[in-house]
Amino acid sequence: MNSVERFQERRFGMFVHWGAYAAAARNEWMRNREKMTDAGYQRYVDHFDPDLYDPAAWVAQASEAGMRYGVLTAKHHDGYCLWPTDLTDYRAGRDLIGPFLSALRDRGMGAGLYYSLIDWHHPQFPIDGLHPLRDDPPPGSRDIALYRAYLHAQVRDLLTRYGTIDQLFLDFSYVNHVHEGEVVRGGKGAADWDSPALLAMIRSLQPALLVNDRMDVPGDFVTPEQYQPASRVLRDGVPVPWEACQTLNGSWGYDRDNRDFKSVDLLLRMLVDTVSKDGNLLLNVGPTADGQIPIAQAARLTALGWWLRVHGAAIYGTRPWAAPTATDGDGREVRFTTDGDAVYALVQGAPSGRWRLPGVAMSAGSTVRMMGNDRELAHRVRGGELVVDLADHQPPSPCTVFVLHGASQPM
Repeated sequence: MNSVERFQERRFGMFVHWGAYAAAARNEWMRNREKMTDAGYQRYVDHFDPDLYDPAAWVAQASEAGMRYGVLTAKHHDGYCLWPTDLTDYRAGRDLIGPFLSALRDRGMGAGLYYSLIDWHHPQFPIDGLHPLRDDPPPGSRDIALYRAYLHAQVRDLLTRYGTIDQLFLDFSYVNHVHEGEVVRGGKGAADWDSPALLAMIRSLQPALLVNDRMDVPGDFVTPEQYQPASRVLRDGVPVPWEACQTLNGSWGYDRDNRDFKSVDLLLRMLVDTVSKDGNLLLNVGPTADGQIPIAQAARLTALGWWLRVHGAAIYGTRPWAAPTATDGDGREVRFTTDGDAVYALVQGAPSGRWRLPGVAMSAGSTVRMMGNDRELAHRVRGGELVVDLADHQPPSPCTVFVLHGASQPM
């Protein structure tokens, strides 16, 4: 199995946004939005002391949620580093990355890192329209070539310090980027990062590593953020691997006052939607400054894990079927995946009585079962519609999965 196949087999991962901004408890962009100086932000750096950090517990929560890989922010836009890099003193007092990667590997999960191309702390990173100091820049010039050398050296450090990394999420380029209705002044892209050279270095250090698409050059996979693509993701008309990165409540970093959490039903619907279109879902958590995944976040992961323990075969290692989506006879949304043998019909909600699915033909000797219930269900095709007789009582479920053996292409 190659790197792309492993990536697509895993299908569901945990994104972790964590850093000094967790001490502010008002999300990872707070320094930008509040136009905060280095001195003003330093109070949060000084108070970031994660004495309750237990990476094995984080990874256990991810595993119990059905997640099969993890991606941790090594450095976000604030420039604060979570590993003992020799290239800056702006870093945590101990290595917070190595133990997390080790915990992932101990469970056979994929190990990934996030690294921000942007750095609001570095003295040579130019002050542009996204920089916290954009309205009151300090005197003196800045040389992005010096920052670029730092950026490349830090990526080299990460990729030579921690062994094999499965994926690297670099974030982000913003040439002609629109922020709050205006094009960002001084946006940055491939020329600023020297993305071709950076990518070549990454390939030379870890040839099997998958790199995302945010360096302003094509990467190994595409990363739609906070939205679900309408169909499979294409590049020049050809399907490409992709990964939807989504939050639980609209905030990436810990935000104490944001209680606008997505429901478990919606999160599950996003997972099913993503996989039916041949994508992965990277679902974010934002731990507190002391190193805990908040209860409201953990509870949603637990609920997803309950569903995946029964229905995971319809998710992991599957590919889209010929019909990515349909509507059943009662107007419920249906998504399809396949493992090459069975076709999985994932129905939003819990049908009862008879389940009807238009436009599906079944061959002689075909079978229909419901995941979580091994009994074969009586079925027939009548007037171009698959009709399945259900048991008298079906347990409620946010998503019911039918296993179809012998289903043909949609009519």
